Amino acid sequence: MYDNWEELEAEAKKCRKCKLWQTRTNVVFGVGNKNADLMFIGEGPGADEDMQGEPFVGKAGKLMNMAFETLGIKREEVYIANIVKCRPPSNRNPEEDEATACLDYLRNQVILVKPKIIVLLGSVALKNILGKEYGITASRGKWIEKKGILYMPTWHPAALLRDETKKIDFIKDLKLVVEGMKTLNNKN
Repeated sequence: MYDNWEELEAEAKKCRKCKLWQTRTNVVFGVGNKNADLMFIGEGPGADEDMQGEPFVGKAGKLMNMAFETLGIKREEVYIANIVKCRPPSNRNPEEDEATACLDYLRNQVILVKPKIIVLLGSVALKNILGKEYGITASRGKWIEKKGILYMPTWHPAALLRDETKKIDFIKDLKLVVEGMKTLNNKN
């Protein structure tokens, strides 16, 4: 457990706990407000993210940014991370041992950020954070509370690129998140 960002990020950047380090260009640690009330967790970096060292900067990230803009979410005010910090080859889903090797970094990020709401982007994020018994189709759009944090599972933005009909659900889910943030902020 790391109590500061610098040590945690330095440890992640030299990580060799799984085979993904062998093919990475950059460790994609996370980006955004380190004291954010709202956090987004995806599955892993793609090619653009691996090159730039920042999550959600490729096509899926641009789609997510458009949704943020539409809903008044400022990217710089949220924190964005992934289950794995290194790109899986050919953008495949992270294997279980790869995700397990990386989860301590993510758990530490969550502890340091202290978000009130975490948006789980896609099945990989959902299953690794809340459990294998959850499925994205049945869980998306429904609040799940665990250890004092509210979770909102939704489609991964890359899924929207493959199936445009999912965009409506994605926007609905993020509207629920915006409403949830307003409700939480009004209680304080």
